[in-house]
Amino acid sequence: MPHTERTFTVTKPVKVVHDYLQDFGRAEMWDPGTQTCTRRDQGAPVRVGSTWDNVSKIAGKKTALTYRLERLEPRRITFVGTNKTATSTDDIVLEPAGDGTQITYRSDVVFNGLAKLADPIFSVIFQRLGNQTQENLVSIIERL
Repeated sequence: MPHTERTFTVTKPVKVVHDYLQDFGRAEMWDPGTQTCTRRDQGAPVRVGSTWDNVSKIAGKKTALTYRLERLEPRRITFVGTNKTATSTDDIVLEPAGDGTQITYRSDVVFNGLAKLADPIFSVIFQRLGNQTQENLVSIIERL
């Protein structure tokens, strides 16, 4: 199972970071693999149960997942994406760090069936993507 975890600090307060990250559609801006991420229930407030259609391209392979907001707490946000070959869980924990926020971003991907054979390859790929994701998130959040 590919697992990626990064902990980093930004200068923006928890509420600003939370309000930005709760909309997974913004992944187009910070996730290097995401090509499109469209919210299904546009117009309604983001809430537990909100869903997004996400198309990503990783290692030259395009894949589509439906993400659902599973947890929306003041300091924790969890999205779960599924398709027939994988389940991807993105779990974000926000902690005050002085005037800023410490972000712990965990990503776990569980492949189904024969796709499990790709675990070792994707573990390496997701580590690189984790580095790029962290850089992108810091850059974007600092501009909020």
